[in-house]
Amino acid sequence: MQSVSMNVSAEKLYVQWDSQCCRPSQIIQALHQIGYTAHPYDALEHGDRVRRSSKQLFRQLFIAGLSMMQVMMYAFPSYLSSSFTIEEEHAQLLRWASLFLTLPAVCYSALPFYRGAWFSLRGRSLGMDVPVTLGILAAFGASAIATWNNRGDVYFDSVTMFIFLLLCSRYLEMAARRKAFERLEKMQRTLPVTACRLADYPLNQTEELVSANQLRIDDVILIRSGEAISADCTIISGATAIDASLLSGESRPLPKEAGDELPGGAINIQQAVIARVLRVAEGSRLSALIRLTERAGMNKRETTTWVDQLASWFVATQILLSVLFFALWQMIDPARSWPIAIAILVVSCPCALALATPSALASAVDRMLGQGILLMRTGMLETLPLVTHVIFDKTGTLTIGKPAIRHIQTYSTVSASQCLQLAAGLESGSQHPLGEALKQAQRASLVEDGCDQERMQAFATETHTEPGKGLQGSVKGVSYRLGSKKYIEELLGYAIPEKTNPQFSSIYLAGENSCLARFDMQDAARDEAATVVRQLRDAGKEVILLSGDDQQIAQNIACKLGISTVYGNQLPEQKLQFVQNLQRSGAVVAMIGDGINDAAVLRAADASFAMGNGAAMAQVNADAVLLSENLDSVLNTFSLARATGSVIRQNLLWAGVYNLIAIPAAACGYVSPLWSGVGMAASSMIVVVNALSLRKLHQIRKMPPNTENNGRDATTLPATVDQKA
Repeated sequence: MQSVSMNVSAEKLYVQWDSQCCRPSQIIQALHQIGYTAHPYDALEHGDRVRRSSKQLFRQLFIAGLSMMQVMMYAFPSYLSSSFTIEEEHAQLLRWASLFLTLPAVCYSALPFYRGAWFSLRGRSLGMDVPVTLGILAAFGASAIATWNNRGDVYFDSVTMFIFLLLCSRYLEMAARRKAFERLEKMQRTLPVTACRLADYPLNQTEELVSANQLRIDDVILIRSGEAISADCTIISGATAIDASLLSGESRPLPKEAGDELPGGAINIQQAVIARVLRVAEGSRLSALIRLTERAGMNKRETTTWVDQLASWFVATQILLSVLFFALWQMIDPARSWPIAIAILVVSCPCALALATPSALASAVDRMLGQGILLMRTGMLETLPLVTHVIFDKTGTLTIGKPAIRHIQTYSTVSASQCLQLAAGLESGSQHPLGEALKQAQRASLVEDGCDQERMQAFATETHTEPGKGLQGSVKGVSYRLGSKKYIEELLGYAIPEKTNPQFSSIYLAGENSCLARFDMQDAARDEAATVVRQLRDAGKEVILLSGDDQQIAQNIACKLGISTVYGNQLPEQKLQFVQNLQRSGAVVAMIGDGINDAAVLRAADASFAMGNGAAMAQVNADAVLLSENLDSVLNTFSLARATGSVIRQNLLWAGVYNLIAIPAAACGYVSPLWSGVGMAASSMIVVVNALSLRKLHQIRKMPPNTENNGRDATTLPATVDQKA
């Protein structure tokens, strides 16, 4: 084999091999031998297999729960036997009933644990399934022997409860894997699925609706206004402007005319154009971003907590103690050796230890959803307290993502409100973002003045658009032109004597003989952005702006928000490389973005947030989605992550103290297997109740100081990147 890489979320193993040395069947057989079921990848078959596994596990969980309830019903009289007399034949009948009701759970529901233990032993390792299997079989075997001999204690209730609780966590794990598969499916559906092909162009323009996957190089397609571009292509007729913000991070519409290239996945926001396909859908820019995202997922570093490192030692110690005390009691009192060994296995079962983290994470997820935060990967909460660098995208993240008028400069006796009315009238039939800003400002102005919008709204006729320049049309019989400075100067025949401000996107309005007004527009920063940046910096995080937008525009926004490190003109590949360089230098990186161009870097970052109104591709690759569209949610997530870590540590402390007390008590014969099961259930209940306290936390408006960076320097940037500001 030449190379192997694993995408855990997608359950995909990518293998490159030499066909002369081995065959795919040999690779699959080797995976089977170490306990993994492997098949050549097929998307539909894989989806069916995931769904079948989920349904099977749910059936096992259901049967275990049903057995547990029935066995508990028969076991309850034995709990009261010290106060009320139960006739021997009735007690024996209850034992036999419990035995038969336990069989479905032991023989069917517990199969995943047996299988896991078998493969662990074959792989010469001690996984958590090993003591689970030993505890189930030992307790059930001892109970069956006691029932047959009509002598001794039975533990059927403990066995069924144990299986049910552990299957609950196993089912949650399966649900998470299924969600990961559905997320990847959704990401693939982001690609445009259809295209309008002109099969006989230029002889005629007969339209043919085809699947985007059927397009071939040199096919001619029609791209209407508002449609997504199905494949990378070149305009051969017409001119328009495109919105490529989700691909490149560029916030401004990009003018395109004949001969210019259109990237697949961008949106045509003006006039219909005819284009020739350069690359098919599989080779388009959007497809390349998807592949980049998958590679980032393969290399993503998952946080391994010290609980995972403790687990193998705990399992080995647990089994060793059971064996040692079984041998010791064989010399002291052979009749008590087997019950004591079972008691140690059951009382020290890692159930509370296993529930300590997932129960706290489940409560935190529920609390976050109530605050408008959808958590996609719970491991993010373990990572956030360790974060040293927080990286923001600009457009749609730190800013609203839509241009708004910041200033109107008039050059004649026509008032600013009248100029705004004329400009909005010219843009009345346009979907251009700058035109939308004009119309929005006009509507807001009318509402503020208490005017009738229907009566005061102007409409243009005979409009004509010049892509990349502007448009002209008539309002109430008078001709006007709206667009760039150069476009207006062409009409007037002289230069407008002023310099444009690089902080703004400026458009001009002119009549037939003079310039009337200049509209300065800017994508406004979110109201809470400056506060969020300041609190992150106060907490010891290095805040960085990483944008695909122009360096000067990014710098202007950064200065307003107090961000000192700014990188503009960044392509998706450069963003990904920047984050990976930081990670190689020892940094733990959190990323906040919203576009398709951010998908790869969101997946590669140690923790990531996507905006609720951002691209679906960004959301499915982020660890959390801010449904509330408020950056304060980032601070709340950081704070909740710290609270969650505290609860997890409390739960683990309780589990540790419980085992330190319970194991010696069971080893000395003070705790029977029956009460071992009760103690195990009680310890688990305490862990769950403590985890539920996270749901009562109030929103946290201020970040606590950072104390968990473990001595790492949060201001260190990778040596391979030059700091721009």
